Amino acid sequence: MASIELSGVTKRFGKVTALDNISLEIKDKEFFVLFGPAGAGKTTILNIIAGIHMPESGVVKINGEIVNQVEPQNRDVAMVFENYALYPHLKVYDNIASPLRSPRHKKDEAYIKEAVERVAALLKIDQFLDRLPVQLSNGQRQRVALGRALVRYPNVYLMDEPLAHLDAKLRNVMRGELKMIQSNFNTTAIYVTHDFMEAMSLSDRIAVINEGSIVQVGASDEIYYLPCNEFVAQLMGDPEINLLDCEIDVSGNVYSAKFTEIDAVIELPHDADVYATLKDYGAVKLRMGLRPQNIEFSFDPADGFIQGQVYSFETIGNKSVLTVTVGGKKEVRLIAPNGLPVKLDQNIYIKPDLMQSLYFHADSSEFICRYNEAAIRALAAEKAGEE
Repeated sequence: MASIELSGVTKRFGKVTALDNISLEIKDKEFFVLFGPAGAGKTTILNIIAGIHMPESGVVKINGEIVNQVEPQNRDVAMVFENYALYPHLKVYDNIASPLRSPRHKKDEAYIKEAVERVAALLKIDQFLDRLPVQLSNGQRQRVALGRALVRYPNVYLMDEPLAHLDAKLRNVMRGELKMIQSNFNTTAIYVTHDFMEAMSLSDRIAVINEGSIVQVGASDEIYYLPCNEFVAQLMGDPEINLLDCEIDVSGNVYSAKFTEIDAVIELPHDADVYATLKDYGAVKLRMGLRPQNIEFSFDPADGFIQGQVYSFETIGNKSVLTVTVGGKKEVRLIAPNGLPVKLDQNIYIKPDLMQSLYFHADSSEFICRYNEAAIRALAAEKAGEE
């Protein structure tokens, strides 16, 4: 069990700044997710916590003690690498058992046998214990690497995309298992992923990383519903959020949005907080964010609907993504049921649920406000209090 603190940490590789003066606090027993695109610096953070890399500046603390000069083997962390890092000459059993045979964490063979068989059964690799890594698939090797970390009880689990090479079904199962394991072991876990579903489902809190900087830290609901900027809003969703340029008329008692790209004007629902924020904001030009699931569609004209044309229809698992061209140029994504009888270029009519809309600064892309913001913040604060 451990709390982790990074203060002003900077790491460079030659002329490339991988981490730029980042600070993070990870609570004891927390499942903390580092989320962001490839090359953002997520793995570098793990390596610095593990002691594999040394920062150019800044302080790393584990349980309140500075560990910058502490060797990796003395930090009591267990790390799962994306590239497996298995011993090629050892069988699966011995790979998993290796941490328990090290001088620092040595256990007797009876304890090792029980621990290895327990973890192997959990990861569904118990039938492969007599095989070498070369005889396994990539997914099976990934599970062996995961088992090697889970076989003992360290202060911190550091997981670098440990489910990346598993098939979809097993990945979904393992998400729940990992969360259960971390909870039962009462240990801290730091998990790297670029999959927003993994970040949402596993995390107690998420840190969004981009270009070596911390963009936003918060609970999953907070980051999804109250993203600090357009970058975070686009990351948190699949398909990603629609962003529409608009001009807000705040001159009357009822505000309206003129969408410049689709040549449409829509009256905004009344919300005192939203109205007050937009009026104080002053500049009328901004961007409205609408998630695909919050846009209704019809193939028949209806009041309040905007005409467009079907651009594409893609079935993705248990849902389909319908892309509509509005105003001849702007593409808008929405969710549709599988098997929808639809033809390319046919007319379609869409209606956004503006009660779910978000507003961003047109130039800086920073979050301004959204409907139901006060209720969302209150719920996030309540959940944080429960934790």
